[in-house]
Amino acid sequence: MSAAARISEWYKANGWTQFQFQRETWEAYKAGKSGLIHSPTGTGKSLAAWLGPVAKAIDSDSISTGLQVLWITPLRALANDTQKNLRDAVDALDLDWQVEIRTGDTSSSVRTRQRKKPPQALITTPESLSLLLSYADARRFFASLHTVVVDEWHELIGSKRGVQLELCLAYLRGMHAQLQTWGLSATLSNINEAMHTLLGANSKGTLIEGKRKKKNKIKSVLPKSVDKFPWAGHLGLTLLPDVIAALENAGTTLLFTNTRSQAELWFEALMRKRTDWIGEIALHHGSIDRKIRTKIEDKLRLGELRCVVCTSSLDLGVDFSPVDQVLQIGSPKGVARLLQRAGRSGHQPGASSSVLCVPTHAFELLEIVAARRAAEKSQIESRPPLRLSLDVLSQHLVTIALGSGFEESNMRKEIESTHAFEGLKDQHWNWILDFITRGGQALKGYPQFHKVVIEDKLYRVKDRRIASHHRMNIGTISSDSAMRVCWLRGGVLGHVEESFISKLDKGDVFLFTGRLVKLKLIKDMTVYVQKARQSKRAVPRWQGGRMPLTGELADNVLSVLGQVNEISAPEIKTVAKIIELQGRWSYVPDPATLLFELVKTREGYSLFTYPFGGRLVHEGLSTLLAYRLSRAQPITFKLSINDYGFELLSKEEPCISENRLRKALTGENLFEDLFASMNTSELARRQFRDIARISGLIFQGYPGNGKTTRQLQASSGLIYDVLRKHDSENLLLDQAQREVLENQLEIKRMSNILARISQQTIIIKQPQHLTPMAFPLWAERLQSQIISSETWRQRVLKMIDSLEKAATAH
Repeated sequence: MSAAARISEWYKANGWTQFQFQRETWEAYKAGKSGLIHSPTGTGKSLAAWLGPVAKAIDSDSISTGLQVLWITPLRALANDTQKNLRDAVDALDLDWQVEIRTGDTSSSVRTRQRKKPPQALITTPESLSLLLSYADARRFFASLHTVVVDEWHELIGSKRGVQLELCLAYLRGMHAQLQTWGLSATLSNINEAMHTLLGANSKGTLIEGKRKKKNKIKSVLPKSVDKFPWAGHLGLTLLPDVIAALENAGTTLLFTNTRSQAELWFEALMRKRTDWIGEIALHHGSIDRKIRTKIEDKLRLGELRCVVCTSSLDLGVDFSPVDQVLQIGSPKGVARLLQRAGRSGHQPGASSSVLCVPTHAFELLEIVAARRAAEKSQIESRPPLRLSLDVLSQHLVTIALGSGFEESNMRKEIESTHAFEGLKDQHWNWILDFITRGGQALKGYPQFHKVVIEDKLYRVKDRRIASHHRMNIGTISSDSAMRVCWLRGGVLGHVEESFISKLDKGDVFLFTGRLVKLKLIKDMTVYVQKARQSKRAVPRWQGGRMPLTGELADNVLSVLGQVNEISAPEIKTVAKIIELQGRWSYVPDPATLLFELVKTREGYSLFTYPFGGRLVHEGLSTLLAYRLSRAQPITFKLSINDYGFELLSKEEPCISENRLRKALTGENLFEDLFASMNTSELARRQFRDIARISGLIFQGYPGNGKTTRQLQASSGLIYDVLRKHDSENLLLDQAQREVLENQLEIKRMSNILARISQQTIIIKQPQHLTPMAFPLWAERLQSQIISSETWRQRVLKMIDSLEKAATAH
């Protein structure tokens, strides 16, 4: 029986429908094409990509031996689900293929067996693929490869992991000119750019889009009343009864939070309120031990859990079909993120998805409306790919030199075939070769930086110590040093960042994996704990704890405010009094205006500005405005920022006028003034830590005995200072500066915001009190100045009481 007939029978037996985009993919694959499948979550992309090579093997007269298909997944957590789904297909279609996994969790014995006898299909990550290329037998291992499938490509593009994969794919294409590459992606707007980044520079690919637009129901939990002066986080847990009611009315729920700390708090709150649900509710985030997470995923798949409180650790996945609903705590902060999470419910072809958003402060209701409107118009964020990440290129070149070695001209052709290094200049190429062979100008006297040697025109790694250190350093994922958390009497709970543990003393209690634990001992980067009972505790704060609003969503929020009287939505009605008061005391921002508010408080004069650029843009924009105003008037400012705007606080009254403010917010001399106003050299110094680790300038330590963040920062800082003094033309220094501008300050969006400001009408108001939009900025600044959270809360509540009286009086 032909492959097509077998597939047709299998689909019929399961009551499935072959979608048009799936058939298009199979035909394109049969024709030898590569491309990108872009379709909503849960519409059958995996089978569209997988059944092409499976059908080829079935219809082939020869028996497939060796590695045929490489399946790249962005998360190790997805590997088991992917393996099950791919295996189910080959078993049902009677194809004798081995489908195996190779990640950091794979045992050494299995890895050894796989290298000797590769399976027909291998599921792996970009890091593990790079590691495979570092072995001398890499060409033999990949000799039979004809297809690469990259799952969830939207999660990799725009990151250094994506660049790492681009380079690995270029190397594999150098081995196999006819290699077919297929990417799977959802929730992405720059799909053509994404496809060509995956397939390589000047590539011709086939873009296949799912024809069935998935229905997404986006609703909100509406608080019975909201304060006219909202402040971040204070609504959240007050809506716990509404969340419990939603859980009672559904089978299985995924309750998403934006941070791990928030997940810990919500899990604890649910457990305290509904002790009868113990065993039916679970906590899932990336710092919990892998074995614990796997058990939770298995229970979720079997429909044995009422609710899983989770973070982005469950954003992606193959099929959690028992999930009836998704709850989102707080603003999703991005349109694509909300759709991705909504897609975890109804994760089957033809099913609709629903998400119930739970605001943590009143203005988040506006963000939910904005996200829903953007989703309806398919206004989804783009993910621009990175260019010229020389630290990743350095690591890749040493990886290949460690494996089969490379010849310069052939390798350069491969490198330039990628989007990341298309048109690579001679200056950059010559510098990178000098860097991997001599360590560059400043480090040429240190043998440990002479990683690659040239023998008969072949670049190779000969030193065993360098080889060992490099393999342990492969990868581009950067975070604070993680410390393992274990029970004092044995058993692993997970990992927590060193920066949090460093603030605790022996005997301190903290909340972790939903449990109260007491710190007993720290030894060899391991934190030993025992169960604790007292209620007062700390909550771990992980790196990236504050998620900024995306530019797409920020623009839509401003658009919603501009049309607030024309939009009929329950969320708008809930916050109507807040918006009315904002307009009565000051002005309601809209896309055509830029609002400034000058308010006198007991701390001094606060100048509030609302560009709606997002937190990262406002960090640079606030500093830029403060610097330019201070050049015209001797004055010192304290800064506070959020996603909507920023505050400049001064003891003296700033001299402001429309003309002065417009001149201070121009795009002219932007780079020069940013460098002058911010400590960009210190920001670059910190950014250099990750660049130094990825490029191999510092070694992060052996497994289980890694260096602390402080040690890594000290090592990279020392090298940074040496390079600035003795090798100021070092291209990694330039990269660090570039990454600060692009990643930490979003310089491109900042330029666009400044261009928008040049066309906006400037409105200056001097209200007698803090307005609803100014209040959250004031509260956030106050929190950064006061150590005690109780004292801060008292000050905030006192101010609210005063403002509420003023609002009533008016």
